[in-house]
Amino acid sequence: MDRVRSILANALVFSVTKHRLMSRQRPLRVALVSDTHNLVRPELLSFLAGSDAIVHAGDICEQGVLDQLVRIAPLTAVRGNNDRGPWAAALPLQTVVEIGGIAIAVVHELPDLRGDLVAQGIAVVVSGHSHKPALDRREGVHYVNPGSAGPRRFKLPVSAAMLTIGNDGALHIEHTQLID
Repeated sequence: MDRVRSILANALVFSVTKHRLMSRQRPLRVALVSDTHNLVRPELLSFLAGSDAIVHAGDICEQGVLDQLVRIAPLTAVRGNNDRGPWAAALPLQTVVEIGGIAIAVVHELPDLRGDLVAQGIAVVVSGHSHKPALDRREGVHYVNPGSAGPRRFKLPVSAAMLTIGNDGALHIEHTQLID
């Protein structure tokens, strides 16, 4: 139950900081992470440093990962197919978060994405599951899979992505390979 309260407290922290993120004098840096599978690498922590917000697209695997990330920046997370237990049950399968006036939909697996993105004003969709970094734009919506920041799968890179929201609302998304 304490872990569930922690998750709900994390949501409150994000709500309180939302106003601060909306009224800004500099571009916002939103770290996009997925598939940590209970591994928080020092390289990931370095990548996250200075982020204004963190979005985790699931396969977290342990509450402790969320506890570490929320200490860095306001955190939005969804449940992945490997997230089990009471702490995970408190996470949504899909959510929409607004950061700097930009609506971001978050889901672990793209086939689970629901709703009319254009009608909802979604600018970015963040997903995970495949462990493969990807960036695409369809019907004006950016689709980004940051790749896996956790254990290496096959020969895929260990990566994350950074969404930069300019003062004018312009979006820039860049993947970063965390280890060689």
